[in-house]
Amino acid sequence: MPALTPGRLALAAAVAVTVGSGTLTATSASAADLPLTGYRLTWGIKQSYRSYVTGMAQGTFTAADGASQAADNGEFTFTDGQGSYDSTRHTLRLAFRGTLTIESRTHGFTRVLSDLRYDSAAGVLTADLVADGGAEQQDVPLAKVAAPTGPEMTGLATTLTTEAGAFLGSASYAGAAGDPVSVAKPKPTPAPTPSKTPTKTPAPKPTRTATPKPTRTTTPKPTRSPAGPPAKPAAPPAPAKGAIADGTLRWGVKDSFRTYVVTGAAHGRITASGGATQAAGNGPFTFSGATGTYDTTAGTLSAAFGGAVTFKGHENNGTYGLDLTLSDLKASVGRGTGTLTADVTSLGKKSEDVVLADLKARSAALTPKNDVIALDGVTATLTDAGAKAFSGYYPKGTALDPVNLSVALTTTAALPSAGPTAGGTTTTGAVTGSAAGGGGVVGGSLAATGSGVPAGPLGAAAAVTAAAGAGVVLAVRRRRTAM
Repeated sequence: MPALTPGRLALAAAVAVTVGSGTLTATSASAADLPLTGYRLTWGIKQSYRSYVTGMAQGTFTAADGASQAADNGEFTFTDGQGSYDSTRHTLRLAFRGTLTIESRTHGFTRVLSDLRYDSAAGVLTADLVADGGAEQQDVPLAKVAAPTGPEMTGLATTLTTEAGAFLGSASYAGAAGDPVSVAKPKPTPAPTPSKTPTKTPAPKPTRTATPKPTRTTTPKPTRSPAGPPAKPAAPPAPAKGAIADGTLRWGVKDSFRTYVVTGAAHGRITASGGATQAAGNGPFTFSGATGTYDTTAGTLSAAFGGAVTFKGHENNGTYGLDLTLSDLKASVGRGTGTLTADVTSLGKKSEDVVLADLKARSAALTPKNDVIALDGVTATLTDAGAKAFSGYYPKGTALDPVNLSVALTTTAALPSAGPTAGGTTTTGAVTGSAAGGGGVVGGSLAATGSGVPAGPLGAAAAVTAAAGAGVVLAVRRRRTAM
């Protein structure tokens, strides 16, 4: 990366700097290299990777020792940056303090990153790396950083390196755009200015107002309206038991799985077909055209729904490592508990009537309203068969997205609206790089071939997806040596 020029940093031939809020300003000249302290660096690595760790991998981020993470799985901030500024070349180098641990028991990884450093002359962000207790690799370039276009070093674009791709566990990250990086020195918080004690203002004396005398009102006599046509008699209520006339099932499978497929490491797409639709913003799915039976006295309901949803990802020359379709969904409930089943097709192999989830409704009763039985917020918990359908990515007992079920008992009953859809049947994410490759992991604990991943209905999808899941633990330790 080219060195920062005086024009870019708005600096003349100054050799000392005063730094505040990430802005460099010139003062008196005395030396070429000047010490810098108190900086902080904010970087999220890559948003889709964070989503993968906390979603598909069911992992955690733990920030300590001066590092922190923004709310809602946000970016990381490393503090107490120290280094030097070269006023001749108008460049700086900084090392930051903080510890960030990223680990997943589900996918079995632990990684360490230390001595996070930024060099504006080289345009690179480096760190020392350790994978699963292996040997430390020092000063490994993680990202190329774009040159600042002015004195403020905020929102600088980053590009992940080949080494970063290997460290994160997927060659698809190499050359991909990382999260932007910002380097700044916080402004001191000004002391609050004491406020003056307000003077008391005497309350005005109340004024007397005359009470108006009540006026008499006369009630007009009702006028007779001409007789209209007689009202139609109300339709008789639905019987206590019988056949379902129509119905919908709204379910998102699992929010983190949808994120992983569309914007995560799978770089794939989701397609709803056969009458199924997906809500806008990569939302949940709605399956319609219900058939089946109900019995409000016994509290039982059995319904089958039309439509299918397909998840595809990890594409390599037209072949997908992840190719999963759920169709022919059926929900059965009796006295508040039940099951959700589906036909599961993975990589061309179909398994019928797989019990994906155990269901638990909020109430054991089935009470129709306007001839519609609605069960909202039904808890769905992954079964052993469901865990095998996902090739062990999620263990038995994992909470899935809740199920909302509505069935019409008569042909005239109105079902609730499913809300806006995505405007089409396919949801895709921006694809950066090829997801098929398999950059190794530092320490070699998880190769991109997916060794150690249990085989199951997803077959090769398990291997490729687990490869994308090789994660990272970042730990930044403080270095006080000269840079």
